[in-house]
Amino acid sequence: MSSHTKGNHKSKGPSQRQLRVAENLRHELSQIFTKVDIRDDDLVGVIITVSEVRTSPDMRNATVYVMPLGGERKEEIVEALGRHRKFLRGELSRRVTLKYMPELHFRLDETFDVSGRIADVLNSDKVAQDLTRGSSEKDEQD
Repeated sequence: MSSHTKGNHKSKGPSQRQLRVAENLRHELSQIFTKVDIRDDDLVGVIITVSEVRTSPDMRNATVYVMPLGGERKEEIVEALGRHRKFLRGELSRRVTLKYMPELHFRLDETFDVSGRIADVLNSDKVAQDLTRGSSEKDEQD
């Protein structure tokens, strides 16, 4: 008997359907942010990048990771998007055909900050010094 029975099978990550739906939602939200006028002073003239959408396994919720261009007023912009989530969900439902349109939850995409910190560390004098030292030790062994 196989150890992969229905009752104890653990998911390794999002399904292909989750990934496909999430990417479709990401694409359409990007289009909405560029073409639809959302009447909110916090969003006027702001360019928003939708870096990722993650859906729950039941497709009832979607977490939308966003970053405003330039990274300014990040929290205000995420709050403003949260205030307009019903409007945005309605816009999505006109563009994407799903049995249930997921509830939208907006979050700030922290990966931009993390990648910036990693780049700073990699470009630091300490790392350069360690790389130079490691390189010279390798040359001595050869």
